[in-house]
Amino acid sequence: MRWIAIVLGLWPGMAGADDLPSPLSDTDFPAVDIGEARLGRLLFYDPILSGNKKVSCATCHHPHLGTSDGLSVGIGDGGQGLGPHRVSDPDNPPEQRIPRNAPGLFNLGAKQVRVLFYDGRIERDETSPSGFRTPMGREMEQGFDGLLSAQTMFPVLSADEMAGHYGENAISKVVRSGRITGPDGAWDLLARRVAALPGYQRRFATVYGLGPDEIHFTDISNAIAVFMAHEWRSDTSPFDAYLRGQGRLSERAMTGLRLFYGAGGCADCHSGPLLTDQRFHAMGDVQIGPGKAARFERHARDIGRMRVTGDPNHAYAFRTPSLRNVALTAPYGHAGAYADLAAYLRHHADPVAGLEDYDRDQAVLPKLGVADWRILEDTAEVDAIAGAVTRAPVDLEQTDVAALVAFLEALTDPVARTGRLGVPEAVPSGLPVAQPLSAATSPVD
Repeated sequence: MRWIAIVLGLWPGMAGADDLPSPLSDTDFPAVDIGEARLGRLLFYDPILSGNKKVSCATCHHPHLGTSDGLSVGIGDGGQGLGPHRVSDPDNPPEQRIPRNAPGLFNLGAKQVRVLFYDGRIERDETSPSGFRTPMGREMEQGFDGLLSAQTMFPVLSADEMAGHYGENAISKVVRSGRITGPDGAWDLLARRVAALPGYQRRFATVYGLGPDEIHFTDISNAIAVFMAHEWRSDTSPFDAYLRGQGRLSERAMTGLRLFYGAGGCADCHSGPLLTDQRFHAMGDVQIGPGKAARFERHARDIGRMRVTGDPNHAYAFRTPSLRNVALTAPYGHAGAYADLAAYLRHHADPVAGLEDYDRDQAVLPKLGVADWRILEDTAEVDAIAGAVTRAPVDLEQTDVAALVAFLEALTDPVARTGRLGVPEAVPSGLPVAQPLSAATSPVD
C-alpha cells in the first residue's frame, strides 16, 4: 500500500491513505464466453421481452445515457422516445412513472457484488440452494446463474417497466393472475416468443446447445447477465491507472481524492475497489414520483431497505451506489432528484439541510400529468425522511465540492463509457432498437 500512497500523493500516516482500494484485476471478474455475451447483447436491446413489444432493457439502461435513462424516474411501458426526450404515448399512456431512478450497470458482474437494487431485495445467501435470496422465493430462483441474472425477473413482470398495463397483452394478463413460472406462465410465454425466432434458435443452439423447445426464461436471463458483465466492466479509468502506479491525476482531482478518503468522509460508505460498502444508509434523499407502494396502497413514500426487512431502523435507507462512471449517470439519488453532481454532493454533506432547501428544477421529469411532489408537499413525510438521518453534517466549501467533482470525473472509464460490443443496428425480432439521434451502431453478428 505504501507505493500506491506515494504515487497518489497520500503518504503513510496521512488521513485516508490506508483506505485506498487495491486496483481491480481479471481475478475480480468472471470469465466471459464472447458468444454468450453476443447473444445477451441482442436480447438486451430487443423489445421482444416486453409485454407490448415496445420496451427493451436498453430503454432504461442505454450506453449513450451512462447505462441509465437520463430521467429522475423513468417512463417504461406507454412511453415514446429515449432519455430526457421520452414522452407519454397518447394511444397508450402509462399509469405512472417507474418508482425509482434507473441505476447504472457498471461492474455488476464483479465477483464482489453481493446485493442489487436500491433496497437490496436481491442478496447473496449461502444458505440458499441458488446462492442468493429474492422476494420471489426459492422456487423462482432455480436456473439463474447468479445475482445479475436473477435481477431480470423483476422488470419483465412490472406493469410500469416492461409487462404493460394489466389486461392489455398476454404477458400482463398472466402476471395479473399470478402465473409466473410453469407452462403458460409469464416466463414461459416470453421464452416461447424468443424461441420462435430463427435468429435466436440458431444462437441458442450454438451457445447453449438448446433446441427451441428447451429454451427457458432463465437461459435468456443468463445470456443478458453475461452481456452486461462483459459490456460494462469498468476498471480502466484514470483512477484505476493511478492505483496501478501508471499515471497521475490532475492537481484538483488529487485534492478531491484527499477529501474523499479523508476529511470529507466519503469513503466511510464508498469504500473498496467498487467504491461502495454495499450497505444501506439513510441520507435524507429527496422523494419524488409515485414511491414504492403495493397496488392497493395509496401513498407515495419509499422507505427503502425497510420495505425488504421490515425493520424500522432501516427506514429511508438505500444501498450505497458504486461511484464508477458516476459523472455519466445523472440524475442522482434513488428518485433521481438531482441532475447536477455538485448539487448532490452538497446535499450529502448536510442531508437535512439539503432536503429542506431542495430545488425542484433539479428534477428531470418529462410531462406526464401525475402527482410527482406528494411527499415534498407533506411536512410529516419530509420530517420522517429527515428524522432517519444519523450522519453528522460535513462542512464543504465551494472549492471542496469542485475538487470532489474533479476526482469523481477521474472515475470515468472510456472503455465502459462506449461499451465493448456496442448497440446493434437490428435484432432478430425485427423490432426497433432504442437509438439516440446520430448514435453510432454496430451490426447484428
